[in-house]
Amino acid sequence: MAEPQSQNTSLQKLHVVEKRIVRVLEVAGGMMDELANSSGPRVDVLNSHCREFMKSIKEIQVTLREEIKSACEYRPFEKCDYSSRISNEICCKKLEYVIEQLDNMKQSSDQYHNAG
Repeated sequence: MAEPQSQNTSLQKLHVVEKRIVRVLEVAGGMMDELANSSGPRVDVLNSHCREFMKSIKEIQVTLREEIKSACEYRPFEKCDYSSRISNEICCKKLEYVIEQLDNMKQSSDQYHNAG
């Protein structure tokens, strides 16, 4: 019975990530609106949007990385036939690739944050 609870928790975390992604897109839209302001962008508003954007991106990356790693550690087909198991292994490799890409994004965001 522990698995449904952990799966439910994982789905809840991913739902929160989905909401954060929507918010990040709203913030990015606000930044674009500010940049397109006819009287010129207000630096304080841009800085505020940038801080919120970068903070949210980091939170999204951390949560996704944790959820992907836990999914990679889960081996549901350990005693199943070859095709199910190889399919699972391929999925894990794909998730590992996504983790690598998230790590690269985190490095880029850290560099941006440290430069600012």
